[in-house]
Amino acid sequence: MSDSDTDDGESDRLGGPRLWILLRVNRWVLTTGILFAVFVVLVGASQLGLTPLRTIVENQDGLEFLFSAFIGAIITGTSIVVTINQLVLSQELGAVGEQRERMGEAMGFRQDTEDTIDEDASPPEPAAFLYELLDGVESRANELETEMEDERDEEVREKIADYVEDVTGNADEVKDDLEDAQFGTFEVIWAALEFNYSRKIYDARKIRADHEGSLSDEANEKLGHMIDTLKLFGPAREHFKTLYFQWELINLSRALLYIAVPALTVMAFMIMYIDASALPGTTLGVDNLVWLTSAGFVIGISPFVVFIVYILRIASVAKRTLAMGPFILRESQRDEDLG
Repeated sequence: MSDSDTDDGESDRLGGPRLWILLRVNRWVLTTGILFAVFVVLVGASQLGLTPLRTIVENQDGLEFLFSAFIGAIITGTSIVVTINQLVLSQELGAVGEQRERMGEAMGFRQDTEDTIDEDASPPEPAAFLYELLDGVESRANELETEMEDERDEEVREKIADYVEDVTGNADEVKDDLEDAQFGTFEVIWAALEFNYSRKIYDARKIRADHEGSLSDEANEKLGHMIDTLKLFGPAREHFKTLYFQWELINLSRALLYIAVPALTVMAFMIMYIDASALPGTTLGVDNLVWLTSAGFVIGISPFVVFIVYILRIASVAKRTLAMGPFILRESQRDEDLG
């Protein structure tokens, strides 16, 4: 399996329908879609010839039993949200010495990056920073290809040419995605996931190890510069991923707090004012009580669905970025000669 094949597979996986739903779809659109599907299933179930809902409510007091359970669930979920907020905010609190140390480490990493990619001052925005870093990767790749023009070993020259083509092609695609990306949206993290730096570090080290005797000192040095530049992408992506997780958890907390009170109000309304005699008649062939109860149920589960769709994205990104550095966890990214 060639590296280009691996990249194509990576692009396919990143653009596959399952991951597109888990990662790319707007969280509110996905939430609305799930809730609508639940609503359709509940309304459709009333047409299956089962016991009519109005009969169940009249004989078993089903609405109070159903919706009273939501009260405790929503209040408990809101308490969990407060705990999540405390955990996220606790990472931002600290004495002045700790904050100064964090600042020093951040500036040190930025300075190391600027020295490696030959930039006077790297951009402060995450998308622009990654863009400049990928520019540096491309520059190192082009320098490596130029150094190999006079290489007599045709096999090595072809390997380097293929490697440079892979690196620059992947970097160009990611840079296109980063141009209009704004942190706070998922676009920055999505673009960062598309650049498989771990594989590129491995390929560069493999070339240097397999052809150490035939490579000139200058070519070895250029390969070293290439690896050093690629190694910066991992910490940068992990840092922005951590910031994005905090951003999303705060958004999740706010969303759940906004939804909790309206949902509790609807649950109270369903318990206090709706019984078997409410809204007699049908609409579109469906008992009006079914329409109302299904809508109430959907509103009741809405905080839980919002929680699910946000956590699904966070968990999916976390799983795809478990290993930082030259480690590849997914079986589909293994090469035949690994081991």
